[in-house]
Amino acid sequence: MALDKPYADIPGTTVFDAEQSRRGYHLNMFCMSLMKAPARVRFKANERAYLDEWPMTEEQKLAVMARDYNRMIELGGNIYFLAKVFATDGKSFQYAAALMTGMSQEAYLNMMVSGGRSPDGNRFTGQKARG
Repeated sequence: MALDKPYADIPGTTVFDAEQSRRGYHLNMFCMSLMKAPARVRFKANERAYLDEWPMTEEQKLAVMARDYNRMIELGGNIYFLAKVFATDGKSFQYAAALMTGMSQEAYLNMMVSGGRSPDGNRFTGQKARG
């Protein structure tokens, strides 16, 4: 039974807590395996076969193959572990973050260098804006 999570109503946010950690354990361990060059070579040669060596859910495997980082996070992935996947693909953190926000890399970069995203709309559902 899940504990009450007062942070569960932050729009567009999945908090990586103990429950998410348990849910994504094997997904995150797969990601960590990509820190070793031979594992990256094997994964790139046959992604499905390599993923099948890990006791992940089918949903997790499909999300990895689709490079659906938002779905991987929903399924327990931690962004710092998932970074191993996009690095294996030769992609930057900026690339993945832009993809996850639905922005181009240029638009994402411009947003970040101009101070980041506004907190408006990103509060707890019951929280009001200051001012």
